[in-house]
Amino acid sequence: MRAEMRTDLTAALKARDRVATAALRSALAAIENAEAVPAEARPAEHGADRGGMATGPGATDVERRRLTEADLRVIVETEVQERSAAARRYQQLGRSDLAEQARAEAEVLDGYM
Repeated sequence: MRAEMRTDLTAALKARDRVATAALRSALAAIENAEAVPAEARPAEHGADRGGMATGPGATDVERRRLTEADLRVIVETEVQERSAAARRYQQLGRSDLAEQARAEAEVLDGYM
């Protein structure tokens, strides 16, 4: 799913499709954030007292979490739900332009479900 989204992002950028570009960038960023390792699971910062452990370039690197296709679907579904809720709020506030944009972004992401 991620590879397809990246390919589609490239196509959206070339086509200057602002709605698809915004939706795909946001969803890909949410996926990247979900892969991040929690701060408490990271080793001590570079140069800190490490009790004799080696320091230097790469000493604090931690492998990112690996997400399953199901995890990716949940993340994209959450992004769709957030945009749909935002569209309803914008509509209530009389901002139909922003509501339409949020609905359009939700529709783009819904295609990956």
